[in-house]
Amino acid sequence: MSIPFQKYHGTGNDFLIIHADEHVPDRGALAERECDRTVGVGADGILFLAPEEKFNPPRVVMTLFQPDGATAPMCGNGARCAAEWTMDRTGADSVMIDTQAGTLRADRDGENVVIEMTPLTFVPDEVPVMADEPVLKAEIEGLEVSVVNTGVPHAVSFVDNVDNVDLEAIAPPVRHADAFPDGTNVTVASPDGSGGFRQRTYERGVEGETDSCGTGAVAVAVVARRLGLTDADPVDVHPPGGHLRVSFNDRGRPTLAGPVEHEFDGEVAVEPPVEP
Repeated sequence: MSIPFQKYHGTGNDFLIIHADEHVPDRGALAERECDRTVGVGADGILFLAPEEKFNPPRVVMTLFQPDGATAPMCGNGARCAAEWTMDRTGADSVMIDTQAGTLRADRDGENVVIEMTPLTFVPDEVPVMADEPVLKAEIEGLEVSVVNTGVPHAVSFVDNVDNVDLEAIAPPVRHADAFPDGTNVTVASPDGSGGFRQRTYERGVEGETDSCGTGAVAVAVVARRLGLTDADPVDVHPPGGHLRVSFNDRGRPTLAGPVEHEFDGEVAVEPPVEP
């Protein structure tokens, strides 16, 4: 049996979107198979979306399964893709997204989808990270990092040039460090010469570098402000896949803005093929 999906991406961070009403016996196994870029469709995750269009603005419940088959409570670009999918269905320019990390509002702004992110925290128990006080500059597994939760944990390291970083070598030891009970994403950033930052992120659950990471972009912006590396608002962040903009609204919460594209539609089998 096959079920339909739509594929969306936000600055290269790509997702298969499946209506939550579709019967999938094992969502984690489906994500492991179809996110694989060799044997599956290829994606950074699968979003199962349950629209609740009776509300104004419309609401959608988002559940993200990552390529390792586990769920993640929050994904900035995933939430923006979920918002675009809901806007495409309803014609609305604003939607509410219920995630495991809280309820978020997203709005269309020209070519961009802007989402209000979850409240951020440097509090060690809430990241979580094994520390007695906020980790603003500490060496973990040989990398100097600042640690923040922007919906998911991030260890952020500022370097001279992100292109010179062997992310696949330096990130896994930090991602799996004993200091992080739940693991962490690992993000490196460097000044772009125009007041913003370039970004690369090794994502927990993907277990590799992605073209873009929305929670990572927010982490770069908030840590840069906390360390006094910028006082800009908005903060422009450039992952490999494009341009994101992080602002801070009148409630003190970060917002993430960037383009979203609907790539194509297709079908996937809900069960793996039978071996001959």
